[in-house]
Amino acid sequence: MEKKTCLYDRHVALGALMSPFGGFIMPIQYTNITDEHNAVRQHCGVFDVSHMGEVRVTGPDAERYVQHIFTNDVAGALIGQIYYGMMCYPDGGTVDDLLVYKMGENDFFLVINAANIDKDVAWMNEQKAGFDIVLDHQSDYYGQLAVQGPEAEAVVEEVLGLPCAELTFYTVKTIGDVIISRTGYTGEDGFEIYGFHEFIQECWDKLIESGRCKPCGLGCRDTLRFEVGLPLYGDELSADISPVMAGLSIFVKLDKAEFIGKEALAAQKANGVPQKLVGIELADKAIPRHGYAVLKDGEVVGEVTTGYHCLSVDKSVCMALVKTEYAKLGTELEVQIRKKTFPGVVVKKKFYDKHYKK
Repeated sequence: MEKKTCLYDRHVALGALMSPFGGFIMPIQYTNITDEHNAVRQHCGVFDVSHMGEVRVTGPDAERYVQHIFTNDVAGALIGQIYYGMMCYPDGGTVDDLLVYKMGENDFFLVINAANIDKDVAWMNEQKAGFDIVLDHQSDYYGQLAVQGPEAEAVVEEVLGLPCAELTFYTVKTIGDVIISRTGYTGEDGFEIYGFHEFIQECWDKLIESGRCKPCGLGCRDTLRFEVGLPLYGDELSADISPVMAGLSIFVKLDKAEFIGKEALAAQKANGVPQKLVGIELADKAIPRHGYAVLKDGEVVGEVTTGYHCLSVDKSVCMALVKTEYAKLGTELEVQIRKKTFPGVVVKKKFYDKHYKK
């Protein structure tokens, strides 16, 4: 049975199209995906992301434990810094991608994907033997909003009264029980706000009533993240797709003493991988979808992970996992869309430039 976020009744009242996602009933769109997408690119939009999972790691060995399960390097991190990376299996496959917030000495706040919450928490618990830590699964306590777009800072400060201008990209602070970070999943400037359910409901109401922040569903959250090359677990990352295959080696710090999956990922970086994630731009307006075959001279050499007509640059594009010999920029490939094949060319996975405030 799908769960509901603390904002479910508000989505229904606004007439949102609701659909199952990651174990929750979530809003896919309110008006239409194009309008909501453009609102975030040009002005400001708000997303209910209360379905995301949160786990607090505290105790004398908190940093050592996070280092053990996380591909990025948090050693010596300053309080208030945020890191993106992955948890990996010993064979290098991806358990999940996540954000790690350093909240204090021996105090880390981990944000995980909704569809993976139970699996991730079980995995974290399996790895904690020998570490003096407390794992506190806090997903049920928190609601979460993502306020995204070039006007996000002004909206958060003026409508919600939350001072945030001093936050730089990938930093976090607390205001009482509220956690606010300069992060997002859209390629635009923005903030993610975590708080208890009643507070998040109040914030949502203020944002909608202000008229300065458009409610946005998961439909445009996907188009926004896709066109700036951000991965989605289950599409661009999985138990079968390692961070190296996905082109995310920058978040895999092999100079760390140890972490789960290090040996396998080091071997992949040294010896190469059989498949790589690429961008493909189609000459035609046809839209490639997840699972569609990618071909070279009639032979299947890969498959689409995500595809759309890219709203911000007016092109049909996709990300695809292809055999490494066909991953070079400029390689000509075809994508099979239903019963026809359409020519395309390998391009960078970032189809649109990010606009973060550094």
